[in-house]
Amino acid sequence: MSQDKRSDVLIIGGGLMGVTTAFFLRHDYGLGVTLLERELIGRQASGTNFGNVRRQGRALEQMPLANRAHAVWGRVKSLLGEDIEFLPLGHLRVCYTHEQAAKLEEHARLARPMGLDLELLSADMLRQRYGFFSQEVVAGSLSPLDGHANPRLAGPAFGRAARRAGADILEHQEVVHIEKDGDDFVAHTAAGKTFRAAQMLVASGAWSDKLAAAFNEPVPMEARGPQMGVTEPVPYAIGPSIGVSSPVEEEGLYFRQITRGNIVFGGGLKGPASTETIRAGVRPDNTLRQFRELRRFVPAMARLQLLRVWSGIEGYVGDSRPVMGPSARVPGLHYAFGFNGEGFALSLGVGETMAELLATGKTVTPIEAFSIGRFAQA
Repeated sequence: MSQDKRSDVLIIGGGLMGVTTAFFLRHDYGLGVTLLERELIGRQASGTNFGNVRRQGRALEQMPLANRAHAVWGRVKSLLGEDIEFLPLGHLRVCYTHEQAAKLEEHARLARPMGLDLELLSADMLRQRYGFFSQEVVAGSLSPLDGHANPRLAGPAFGRAARRAGADILEHQEVVHIEKDGDDFVAHTAAGKTFRAAQMLVASGAWSDKLAAAFNEPVPMEARGPQMGVTEPVPYAIGPSIGVSSPVEEEGLYFRQITRGNIVFGGGLKGPASTETIRAGVRPDNTLRQFRELRRFVPAMARLQLLRVWSGIEGYVGDSRPVMGPSARVPGLHYAFGFNGEGFALSLGVGETMAELLATGKTVTPIEAFSIGRFAQA
């Protein structure tokens, strides 16, 4: 018992949900925090995603959380003291049919009372403003204050900031068992170390369902791999992140240009991913499809050369909603996982919200819709 490391809060998982929560628990509340990561900070979904920082296109129940995240993104450089390449240059969705254009208009109408003002653009307006879309694009919707950032930088930067604030951020600490022992939560690692805390946050991405099941709170979740790629650099000309709004999966595509000139892209079918082997694969057929859609979308990209492709391991919940908030069964236990490939933009708001909840027992941001209690068996 005397050798156990004890903190106020124990966080399992070193993705963005975990490290941002650790940072805000120290920065805003001064609580003692220990975070355990089995590999390296930000290595999985947090570091392998597209990097969208968007509110547009979200389920309306996520808008309060997205707005809170947006406010934190606006001060992220001053919070961290380093650059994670956040560029608030907008998020643009375009479409190929008038039926889909009507859905963009409907989303703009519903999102406006929730603090998101979208600019609707006709085909002529898009071509006048941007000049590179094909004739197939009929309409668009611009969220001018959204943007994109570098996911490979974000997690490690928050991990360093949390350490500087006084959190114990421990890598290569695989948790093999968790339990409730009296008033404490206890985590046992493969290295034979034991960590204790009065409160615990499970934020281990696609592995979180197994930890939730240990407390008899199973969640229907599966691992999937995003399909990402990057091209050679070309002259920098595209500010916003851009995506196709379509119900047809084969048309799924999004891209952004980084200031070094490379085009980062993704979308479409997910690839194979395993939490057991800790491997995710890229589907060559989907990469070829992505390039075909890039040419259709922006004809000037027809001759771009591909540099590399990659994937990661993301957790997808059965009802396509994240799991976030307190346990429905165990006092002191909390969750933040299953963001269905859409968690990067939300992560800063998730961290601030979960820190507030862990420190004060409540939060001003409504997250009841994401409760794990919705999966409770009768």
